[in-house]
Amino acid sequence: MLHPKGLCLPLLVLVCLIAQSSSLGFRNGRHMNGFLGQPSSMPTLQRSLSVEDLWFEQRLNHFKPDDTRTWQQRYFVNDAFYRNDSQAPVFLMIGGEGEATKNWMREGAWIHYAEHFGALCIQLEHRFYGKSHPTSDLSNSNLAYLSSEQALADLANFVSAMKRQYNMADSQKWIAFGGSYPGSLAAWAREKYPHLIDGAISSSGPLLAQVDFSQYFEVVKASLASYKPECVEAVSRGFAQVEILLKHMIGQRNLDEKFKTCTPLKDSIENKLDIANLFENIASNFAGVVQYNKDNSPHAKITIDQVCDVMLNTTMGPPVTRLGAVNDLLLKQSKTNCLDYKYDKMIAEMKNVSWDSEVAKGMRQWTYQTCTEFGFYQTSENKSDTFGDRFGIDFFIRQCMDIFSDRMNDKFLEQAVAQTNKYYGALKPGTTNVLYVHGSIDPWHALGLYVSTNSNTPAIYIEGTAHCANMYEPANCDPPQLKEARNKILKYLAKLLDGYASFASFT
Repeated sequence: MLHPKGLCLPLLVLVCLIAQSSSLGFRNGRHMNGFLGQPSSMPTLQRSLSVEDLWFEQRLNHFKPDDTRTWQQRYFVNDAFYRNDSQAPVFLMIGGEGEATKNWMREGAWIHYAEHFGALCIQLEHRFYGKSHPTSDLSNSNLAYLSSEQALADLANFVSAMKRQYNMADSQKWIAFGGSYPGSLAAWAREKYPHLIDGAISSSGPLLAQVDFSQYFEVVKASLASYKPECVEAVSRGFAQVEILLKHMIGQRNLDEKFKTCTPLKDSIENKLDIANLFENIASNFAGVVQYNKDNSPHAKITIDQVCDVMLNTTMGPPVTRLGAVNDLLLKQSKTNCLDYKYDKMIAEMKNVSWDSEVAKGMRQWTYQTCTEFGFYQTSENKSDTFGDRFGIDFFIRQCMDIFSDRMNDKFLEQAVAQTNKYYGALKPGTTNVLYVHGSIDPWHALGLYVSTNSNTPAIYIEGTAHCANMYEPANCDPPQLKEARNKILKYLAKLLDGYASFASFT
């Protein structure tokens, strides 16, 4: 395992159970098995404690009273620090677009916050992800019950039941935690159910739904340039050289060799969808590295520094050769032998509705949510730009139509996204008691509330950190601004909890 600039040692040694996590690749701003993964890539001592799978009977459809169908939703509990009195808070970690991870019940910044405040920690897995299967399969008709609105209603129903189960006092406050999509859910849970959720820490949460998320790769470029501006120039030249080599059969064979393609490019040169997928895959190599850069998670095995050092190493050959070397790094990380860019094969895999399929680990479900609620498509549509013009918005809308339904066209997407923004308020949330936390390296901050002059919607913007960095297990090598952000979060929690429980500096 590669560690950026040396081993990071945990500051607070806690016991934690660790589970194995496998990376299935990076697609559309997401690791194939969810965005968050494990809370740390560093060894700790708390892993001897077990975490039990618990199950809650949940309604399938919260918005149709005469629909009595139910299913079993998974959740976890850690009561090691719970003071169990009339003022003890409850911290609720919201699951997202991947399997809920037991390690988060013993590690991560929120566990340290819980120790400070004597909180009960609960994590609820999102419907249709992990082991929380509301339906027999992932067919289109069943996915109709997958939405952020239904997920928030799950949370509300669950919180009400837990209050009864634990015989909680009305004075016990519930604080929601989440990162990325669950970061959005944490803020929206406070907005839609303020009588149940007293406050929220929303990390890296995109609040603005947007079909064409063109800003994503703009931030990727800026983040690469923050290491060395010449890095972006080298990447740009590399992509331009790919275009040149594609024009000739010898060049196509050259690209096959450099990028270890699973099938010869000559067979796909007239297929625009295959070529679009090729370019999107190569660009995603950089997107994945940037999004999880040095965040203390297992996703952060390869850093911006490393890929830029490769792109600037002229002894390796021209920029296109260096692009291939970066691709090699990512193939090895994902334990993949070759670059598969065939569009029809990707669509066929994504149409598999079985819970036993690889795409059932989150990609089919998350893609459905992007097609019906959020968009979030990371496009590149300018021929003179770094990543070229091969994967514009039409490429992603076509996927919605090919995977799910012809009706999911551009008009459908625009209407769906407009409805989402109207329902939740986009970047003008009408809620209080939510702290929004973002990192400058993270491309998702472009759709989040990262600058605020309104005391009702405070924000923390952490220079030089990536996706959900504040959520991971603290380490000695964390930059000062990240340590400071965690201290600010702790103080905000104290404010939400009316100063309950004294605390020292969180470092």
